[in-house]
Amino acid sequence: MSAVSDRLLPRLPAGWIATPVRYATTCLDGKRVPLNVSERSSRQGDYPYWGANGIVDGVDDYLFDEPLVLLGEDGAPFFDKTKPVAFYVSERVWVNNHIHVLKVAPHFDARFVVHSLNATDYGPWIEGSTRDKLTQDKMGSILLPTPPLSKQRAIADYLDRETARLDALVAAKERVLGLLAEKRRALITRAVTRGLDPRAPLRDSGIPWLGEIPTHWEAMRLKRLVAIPITDGPHETPEFAQDGIDFISAEAIQDDAIDFERRRGFITRELHVEYCRKTRPQREDILFCKSGATTGKLARVTVDHEFSVWSPLAVIRADLGRALPGYLEVSLRADIVQDQVRQTWSAGTQPNIAMGAINELWLAVPPITEQAAILATLNIATNQFDKIKSATVHTVALLKERRAALIAAAVTGQIDVGEFAA
Repeated sequence: MSAVSDRLLPRLPAGWIATPVRYATTCLDGKRVPLNVSERSSRQGDYPYWGANGIVDGVDDYLFDEPLVLLGEDGAPFFDKTKPVAFYVSERVWVNNHIHVLKVAPHFDARFVVHSLNATDYGPWIEGSTRDKLTQDKMGSILLPTPPLSKQRAIADYLDRETARLDALVAAKERVLGLLAEKRRALITRAVTRGLDPRAPLRDSGIPWLGEIPTHWEAMRLKRLVAIPITDGPHETPEFAQDGIDFISAEAIQDDAIDFERRRGFITRELHVEYCRKTRPQREDILFCKSGATTGKLARVTVDHEFSVWSPLAVIRADLGRALPGYLEVSLRADIVQDQVRQTWSAGTQPNIAMGAINELWLAVPPITEQAAILATLNIATNQFDKIKSATVHTVALLKERRAALIAAAVTGQIDVGEFAA
């Protein structure tokens, strides 16, 4: 191999060579005809419409009708080997301008090329600081490990079989995660609408969202359960500093918690003091996402350090005489409230719930002592769910890493697939 090959590919078996993509494929990018969003929505159909991350949706027309390799051009997960950036298609498709279109040369197996591209280290080939971009020129220089065609087919057959097996295991584990999430939600919803005693007498709450609740509970709007008016962050974009006070927005609400590493940036203490005139988050407050794809997500503040929030977040502070912060948190996360959020957010390009609508959300409210008992029971049960979830997520990650490692080893000849012939 050349000096460049030595740096970018491991040592290949005897008889293998390193071939640049431009010599292994013909690039058909010039034939791409992208559709804009409105065109796609008006041309829904049976044919896949492909983008950098796979199928976007379907259209009623097609552009290509031959076996092809599709490789992400920009915005693809180039640095995550557990996610594909290349795909093999053999049906009629329309391809947008965020993906390269490659017709494989006769001495290459297209499936082998796809597996090789998904095992490629894209570091030396990517351009752009804000959006990773693989230009056509750089793509053409990518080196593909190249055994004889018969060996390529054997490797592709082996990887198709083994990756399908691993994908089936991942899908099974992800179904488990889905079932766990459903059971967790159902447990919470029942606890905050019916309580812990299945024999407790019920009455009609008079609120369609809530249905029947225990006779000694109250149906109350959120605005009656807060110590101060619900307020969102400033409606202006701050000037960020090199360091200072954390300034967070909706993207910091992750997995029911606040991830301060996902802060929007830092602001000066002077600006923080100014923003605090409107709202000053503190421990036990609940941050509620009110716009964008995260609308309805929330997290309780569990830290004492100061920070500011932006306008997509509303700050909810429980009135301790009527609601425990933890109980308010699980109630807002329950399906009975999330369904209200989905029904009341305004239509448009993205979800959005108005501050007034947040105030008007209905909750079922037991006495404080019963709230504490419900929280204690839920904490035990959800901790068990969370342990199972954590173990399952870890297994999924290992399976995906195993898949990526297997592909890399097979396409570079580090394992002899002849030993594993079906």
